[in-house]
Order: sequence, then C-alpha cells, then structure tokens
Amino acid sequence: MADLLRFASCGETWLWLMRHVWNEGGPAEDDRGPIIEAPAVLFEIAELGWDDPVLRSHGDPGKITLYSSKFSEVTVVPPFKYSYGGRIRGLQGVDQLGWVTGLLRARPYSKSGWISLTVPGERPDAVPCLTSLAFRIREGRLAMTATFRSQNALTCYLNYVPLRSIQNEVADDLGVGRGSMRVFVDVPHIYVADAAAVEEILGRSERDGLGEGEALPGPAGRSGRDRGRLRPDGGLRTP
Repeated sequence: MADLLRFASCGETWLWLMRHVWNEGGPAEDDRGPIIEAPAVLFEIAELGWDDPVLRSHGDPGKITLYSSKFSEVTVVPPFKYSYGGRIRGLQGVDQLGWVTGLLRARPYSKSGWISLTVPGERPDAVPCLTSLAFRIREGRLAMTATFRSQNALTCYLNYVPLRSIQNEVADDLGVGRGSMRVFVDVPHIYVADAAAVEEILGRSERDGLGEGEALPGPAGRSGRDRGRLRPDGGLRTP
C-alpha cells in the first residue's frame, strides 16, 4: 500500500508527482499512445490556489479556464468526453453534492459521505479518471478524499485546484472549517509524447529553486538523476 505523503502546496505536489513517474515509471500502453506508468501514490495537500508560485512559473495558464469548466459545468465541454460537474451535481438525476451535504448536516459523524462518478456498464472511453469523492467531518473541519483510477502527472494540478473549490463549497454549506484534501492515484503516468515538456519543467524548477519542499513521510524530492533514461520513442534507456 502506498505511504501517505504530505505536501505544503499544489505546486510541490505537481513537481513531485512528475518526478515520481519520471524516476519510478516503466513503459506501458494507452489508447492515446505509449506512456510511462508508475506505482500508486497517496498524499495530502495543505494549500491549493492558482497563485501558487510554482504554478505561476511553470503551469499553463491557458488551460485553467478549460479544466475548471470540467468541474463547474454540468454539460460536457470539448475536448473532454465527460463532465465532472455533471457527474457530481446530476449523475442519473441526483445532485450528489447536495446529497452528501444533507447527509453530513444530519449525521456529522458519518463515514458514508461518499459519492461515485462512474456508471456501471458505460462505454470504456467515457469512464472518468476521477472515480469518487469522500467527505467527512473531523474535529469541526471537512476533509475530502479524491480517488483517481489514472492521472496524467503533467496536468494533475489543473484538477487539484478545482477540487479544492468543491471541498470549500461543501464546507461553507455545512458551516464548518476546511480540513485536509487527500488524493489517491492508482496509475500515475506521463505520455511519452509529453516527455520533453516534463523534462523542461523539472529542469527549470530545479534551476529556479521552486518546489524544493519535501513530503513526509517517505522520499519526496529525488534528484532527477534518472531522467536521462527516458526515450521519446516510448522506451527506457538501459544504464
């Protein structure tokens, strides 16, 4: 089972997850082409926001509105094949966020504040990467766990910040403080076609000294000494 890691910011989490895949991953296949696939990870993020210095320096501001709409709109926004907003707020006619808020208002101690974003038997290319959200109130604060069956490490931060907005909305509706945001990623990966972009971001982040904080417990920020083993043709260089 993956160790629970803790990160101070979204930016540190993003850089660590790319390094994790870069250093620990191996070749695999995907419908969109070859990928580098790494072991599962479990972590908590303390602070999330678009004003994160790592995101401002190395993120893609042109994608913020697009990815945010995936969570805020109930209809599918191209080029996506599904809408997180629609599945959270209207899956099979159920406003799941309203349901979980009502449950926790009536039973603040409950461990049943769990919603699914998947539908049995749906077509494979529409199965969402984010499969569930779990909410619980502990010590007067709302904690949330997001479970991803798969996640592209290059764009993960574009999902994490909107998820914080979902957590804030439920906490505000319940009149409680905001607790931790925990994330489990079963299959973190990088598309080989994006290898050059990942290498550039990691290299620039090391040069400018951003995102150097460590996760606890366990290894957080490896040196990147293995990055040269990655080949853009889908394989790994042998030492």
